[in-house]
Amino acid sequence: MPLERFSAAWREQYVSSTGASENALDAGECVFCTLAEAEVAQSSGVLWRSELSYVALNAYPYGSGHLLVLPRRHVAGLGELSLPEYEDFFLAIRLVVTALEAAYEPDGMNVGMNLGQAAGAGIPKHLHGHVLPRWIGDTNFMTSIAETRVLPESLASTWDKVHAHIGA
Repeated sequence: MPLERFSAAWREQYVSSTGASENALDAGECVFCTLAEAEVAQSSGVLWRSELSYVALNAYPYGSGHLLVLPRRHVAGLGELSLPEYEDFFLAIRLVVTALEAAYEPDGMNVGMNLGQAAGAGIPKHLHGHVLPRWIGDTNFMTSIAETRVLPESLASTWDKVHAHIGA
């Protein structure tokens, strides 16, 4: 059985853009550091926080329920986390998976990180993990042909669904 391949060439323009290069630098204010201090509220997109980590909506989601898990401290890689930060970060990922399973009842889950600009991180200077519920048949022609994502819910709706299960 041959392996089918789909192109994500639409990402090339962004990851090679000036904007992506600027995000790789520590010049200016980090949007994730700003969010780390924001209140847990629908208006901020922050769903949960601990002393060391926090969870936020992805402002540019690949699909419904796409969340980010981040350390509160500004670090670029896993090796820069202290052991308590590392443990808290991965416990937060587990908390998010559990909350998304309760909120969406998906068929599966993507959990991952793009470590560094070369790996496709949109903001490589602040470590973050992606957690995204998935369903059988949830991909369609719009992304691969029209370079467009169709999301059946607003970010506010995502926040409401998940916040009810995340234990804020």
